[in-house]
Amino acid sequence: MGNKIFYCSTNREASGFSEKYSFKEALFAGIAPDKGLFMPSLIPTIAKEEILALKNKEYWECAHIILKKFLSDGVNGDIGSEKLKAITKDAFNFSIPIEKLGNNTGDNIFIARLDQGPTASFKDFGARLMARLMQHFNEKGKNIAVLVATSGDTGSAVGEAYNGIEGFKVFILYPKDGVSPLQKKQLDSIGGNVHSLTIEGSFDDCQKTAKEAFLDPELKKLNLTSANSINIGRVLPQITYYFYIYSRIAENFEPVIFSIPSGNFGNSLGCEIARRMGLPVEKIIIATNENDSFPGFMKTELYKKTEPVKNCISNAMNVGNPSNLARYFDLYGGNIDKDGITHKNPNMAEMKKHLYSASIDNNETVKTIKDIYKKYKTIAEPHGAVGIAALARYMDEFPEDKKIKSVCLETAHPAKFPEIIKKELGVSPEIPVSLGKLKGKAGKTKALPNNYQKIKEYLLKHA
Repeated sequence: MGNKIFYCSTNREASGFSEKYSFKEALFAGIAPDKGLFMPSLIPTIAKEEILALKNKEYWECAHIILKKFLSDGVNGDIGSEKLKAITKDAFNFSIPIEKLGNNTGDNIFIARLDQGPTASFKDFGARLMARLMQHFNEKGKNIAVLVATSGDTGSAVGEAYNGIEGFKVFILYPKDGVSPLQKKQLDSIGGNVHSLTIEGSFDDCQKTAKEAFLDPELKKLNLTSANSINIGRVLPQITYYFYIYSRIAENFEPVIFSIPSGNFGNSLGCEIARRMGLPVEKIIIATNENDSFPGFMKTELYKKTEPVKNCISNAMNVGNPSNLARYFDLYGGNIDKDGITHKNPNMAEMKKHLYSASIDNNETVKTIKDIYKKYKTIAEPHGAVGIAALARYMDEFPEDKKIKSVCLETAHPAKFPEIIKKELGVSPEIPVSLGKLKGKAGKTKALPNNYQKIKEYLLKHA
């Protein structure tokens, strides 16, 4: 029997807050009392034989095998294994198509499409599992307010995941000019127990408001919790698809490179934890748009958040100060607070050994969309194009790694960005069933100023 996994604050050394939380407590708290993010006290490992055996499993089965190591194995009995299995089967009822770029034997680049869920975004993985876990753990039937800040896909994924679940009300904060027209329609047309709030500000403003609300004692009576990737309940599900993708492309337990479009860094963090669990990852490429705080940090070893946030066509990545950077710092022995102030630098040598980061501007993003379509007849949307371009830059810098299999993650469906695709490629992306359902729906939102007090008043009135 191994050691029990608890959840501790990333600020524990700086603040002296040493309290350990169970998964259930961390899930509902969202953020630690000292403003840090929850991290597991240890990362469980998975044996080579177990990883190889995943090749014959469906995705939901892979997810169950990985997640039970955190939640069900031995002393980690937060939830029974059979109940967890039922939850993963219900949450992950969609596929992960993986396609090879090119038809030659030596072609080593793959696209993993994480856009097949009910809102056509990779955010469906974390949101759907998290909603079901919260529903399971809400034993006393409390009324719970879920607050989420979004720069595009998170809000709709969370809203759909919690839609109709008794006892939960969802409040989505999104920047007025920071989402695509289709994303806005998704956010505004969920309805029911889901409130769409348009904020006069940036995503970072929305995220700052959410973090402030979680620490506001006057809102404690709302049983307020987070559904952003600051919540550990969103992070754990994002570990699982790396194991599944690997099992579909690897043959002899060889190393693989992952290139991951990154905004708040929760997606790439899942890969980092998977690597530490035992997945043979050669390099994690953290691909950002022009909001280049992390690529800059990797070069200078001095962190400076991007402000004001740059408005790029890969809008879900328009983040100037990624929240999950605190978890990266923690994993590599450093500490950074929610405002982007470094208290202790991480082990930079180790970080550079495993991570690579590149900033891709709008022009290069568009060029990549065009090049990929011209060469492979594959449609990449802006976020996926950022990942593909970052991989190309990495290979230019380290050509010896071209022989290693590489996976670029497509994090949203191209049909979410029809204006860009039509303009640059002259074709209209096929609309998936999930987005086709939006046709004829009337959206509704509440416009609020970028003012914490006004947003707080709305929460108190409607939650």
